[in-house]
Amino acid sequence: MTVFRIGRRTGLEPGECWRRVTDWEAHAAGVPFTRVTVVTEGPAGVGTVFVARSGAEAFGFDDPMEIVRWDPPAGGGPGVCRLEKRGRAVTGWAEIEVRPVPGGGSVVLWVEELSVRGVPALLDPLVTRVGRVVFGRALDGLLSGRR
Repeated sequence: MTVFRIGRRTGLEPGECWRRVTDWEAHAAGVPFTRVTVVTEGPAGVGTVFVARSGAEAFGFDDPMEIVRWDPPAGGGPGVCRLEKRGRAVTGWAEIEVRPVPGGGSVVLWVEELSVRGVPALLDPLVTRVGRVVFGRALDGLLSGRR
Protein backbone atom coordinates (compact mmCIF):
# COMPACT_ATOMS: atom_id res chain seq x y z
CA MET A 1 0.00 0.00 0.00
CA THR A 2 1.22 3.47 -0.86
CA VAL A 3 -0.04 7.01 -0.36
CA PHE A 4 0.80 9.83 -2.71
CA ARG A 5 -0.20 13.48 -3.04
CA ILE A 6 -0.51 15.72 -6.07
CA GLY A 7 -1.23 19.43 -5.94
CA ARG A 8 -1.91 22.00 -8.64
CA ARG A 9 -2.78 25.69 -8.67
CA THR A 10 -5.03 26.93 -11.46
CA GLY A 11 -6.66 30.15 -12.56
CA LEU A 12 -10.01 28.34 -12.71
CA GLU A 13 -12.63 29.44 -10.22
CA PRO A 14 -13.51 26.72 -7.67
CA GLY A 15 -16.85 25.76 -9.28
CA GLU A 16 -15.30 25.21 -12.71
CA CYS A 17 -12.28 23.49 -11.23
CA TRP A 18 -14.59 21.13 -9.30
CA ARG A 19 -16.64 20.40 -12.42
CA ARG A 20 -13.51 19.43 -14.33
CA VAL A 21 -11.85 17.27 -11.67
CA THR A 22 -15.11 15.39 -11.02
CA ASP A 23 -15.81 14.69 -14.70
CA TRP A 24 -15.11 10.99 -14.25
CA GLU A 25 -15.14 9.97 -17.93
CA ALA A 26 -12.59 12.72 -18.68
CA HIS A 27 -10.11 11.14 -16.22
CA ALA A 28 -9.37 8.45 -18.81
CA ALA A 29 -7.90 10.99 -21.26
CA GLY A 30 -4.75 11.33 -19.15
CA VAL A 31 -4.31 7.65 -18.31
CA PRO A 32 -3.09 5.39 -21.14
CA PHE A 33 -5.18 2.34 -22.02
CA THR A 34 -7.97 3.37 -19.65
CA ARG A 35 -11.71 3.89 -20.12
CA VAL A 36 -14.02 5.21 -17.39
CA THR A 37 -17.71 4.37 -17.28
CA VAL A 38 -20.21 5.83 -14.81
CA VAL A 39 -22.47 2.96 -13.71
CA THR A 40 -25.14 4.84 -11.77
CA GLU A 41 -27.60 7.32 -13.27
CA GLY A 42 -28.19 10.90 -12.32
CA PRO A 43 -25.91 13.65 -11.16
CA ALA A 44 -22.74 12.74 -9.30
CA GLY A 45 -22.93 12.52 -5.52
CA VAL A 46 -22.65 10.10 -2.62
CA GLY A 47 -23.41 6.62 -3.95
CA THR A 48 -22.27 7.30 -7.52
CA VAL A 49 -20.32 4.32 -8.84
CA PHE A 50 -17.93 4.34 -11.77
CA VAL A 51 -15.39 1.89 -13.15
CA ALA A 52 -11.98 2.59 -14.64
CA ARG A 53 -11.07 -0.24 -17.04
CA SER A 54 -7.29 -0.31 -17.59
CA GLY A 55 -5.42 -2.50 -20.02
CA ALA A 56 -6.23 -4.17 -23.28
CA GLU A 57 -8.92 -6.81 -23.72
CA ALA A 58 -8.29 -9.86 -21.51
CA PHE A 59 -5.13 -8.31 -20.07
CA GLY A 60 -6.97 -5.52 -18.28
CA PHE A 61 -8.58 -5.03 -14.92
CA ASP A 62 -11.47 -3.06 -13.49
CA ASP A 63 -11.05 -0.42 -10.77
CA PRO A 64 -14.60 0.17 -9.44
CA MET A 65 -15.03 3.24 -7.24
CA GLU A 66 -17.86 4.70 -5.20
CA ILE A 67 -18.24 8.29 -4.06
CA VAL A 68 -18.60 8.27 -0.26
CA ARG A 69 -18.26 12.01 0.32
CA TRP A 70 -19.49 14.77 -1.97
CA ASP A 71 -19.20 18.35 -0.75
CA PRO A 72 -18.82 20.75 -3.71
CA PRO A 73 -17.18 24.11 -2.99
CA ALA A 74 -19.71 26.69 -1.81
CA GLY A 75 -19.76 30.02 -0.04
CA GLY A 76 -16.03 30.56 -0.44
CA GLY A 77 -15.22 27.24 1.25
CA PRO A 78 -13.41 24.19 -0.10
CA GLY A 79 -14.98 21.24 -1.86
CA VAL A 80 -14.09 17.62 -1.03
CA CYS A 81 -14.86 14.39 -2.86
CA ARG A 82 -13.79 11.04 -1.43
CA LEU A 83 -13.79 7.82 -3.43
CA GLU A 84 -13.47 4.29 -2.11
CA LYS A 85 -11.85 1.79 -4.48
CA ARG A 86 -13.80 -1.47 -4.38
CA GLY A 87 -11.97 -3.70 -6.82
CA ARG A 88 -10.30 -7.06 -6.57
CA ALA A 89 -7.06 -5.83 -8.16
CA VAL A 90 -6.92 -2.28 -6.78
CA THR A 91 -8.08 -1.12 -3.36
CA GLY A 92 -7.72 2.06 -1.36
CA TRP A 93 -9.25 5.52 -1.61
CA ALA A 94 -8.77 8.90 -3.22
CA GLU A 95 -9.68 12.31 -1.92
CA ILE A 96 -9.86 15.38 -4.15
CA GLU A 97 -10.05 18.80 -2.54
CA VAL A 98 -10.64 22.09 -4.36
CA ARG A 99 -9.84 25.27 -2.40
CA PRO A 100 -10.37 28.85 -3.52
CA VAL A 101 -7.30 31.07 -3.71
CA PRO A 102 -7.57 34.64 -2.43
CA GLY A 103 -7.71 36.93 -5.43
CA GLY A 104 -9.03 34.22 -7.77
CA GLY A 105 -8.34 30.71 -8.91
CA SER A 106 -8.12 27.42 -7.08
CA VAL A 107 -5.76 24.88 -5.60
CA VAL A 108 -6.44 21.18 -6.13
CA LEU A 109 -5.03 18.58 -3.76
CA TRP A 110 -5.37 14.92 -4.77
CA VAL A 111 -4.41 12.35 -2.11
CA GLU A 112 -4.60 8.66 -2.94
CA GLU A 113 -3.99 5.47 -0.99
CA LEU A 114 -3.40 2.65 -3.42
CA SER A 115 -2.85 -1.05 -3.02
CA VAL A 116 -2.40 -3.32 -6.03
CA ARG A 117 -2.98 -7.02 -5.47
CA GLY A 118 0.14 -9.07 -6.10
CA VAL A 119 2.52 -6.12 -5.92
CA PRO A 120 4.86 -6.54 -2.91
CA ALA A 121 5.36 -3.68 -0.45
CA LEU A 122 8.98 -3.56 -1.57
CA LEU A 123 7.72 -1.91 -4.78
CA ASP A 124 5.67 0.80 -2.98
CA PRO A 125 8.19 3.55 -3.85
CA LEU A 126 7.88 2.65 -7.53
CA VAL A 127 4.06 2.56 -7.33
CA THR A 128 4.18 6.00 -5.66
CA ARG A 129 6.36 7.49 -8.42
CA VAL A 130 4.24 5.97 -11.19
CA GLY A 131 1.03 7.12 -9.44
CA ARG A 132 2.29 10.69 -9.17
CA VAL A 133 3.23 10.78 -12.84
CA VAL A 134 0.10 9.10 -14.20
CA PHE A 135 -2.42 10.88 -11.98
CA GLY A 136 -0.52 14.16 -12.23
CA ARG A 137 -0.79 13.96 -16.02
CA ALA A 138 -4.50 13.16 -15.72
CA LEU A 139 -5.03 16.12 -13.37
CA ASP A 140 -3.15 18.45 -15.74
CA GLY A 141 -5.38 17.32 -18.60
CA LEU A 142 -8.55 17.79 -16.57
CA LEU A 143 -7.58 21.32 -15.54
CA SER A 144 -6.63 22.28 -19.09
CA GLY A 145 -9.93 20.93 -20.45
CA ARG A 146 -8.28 18.30 -22.69
CA ARG A 147 -10.40 15.22 -23.25
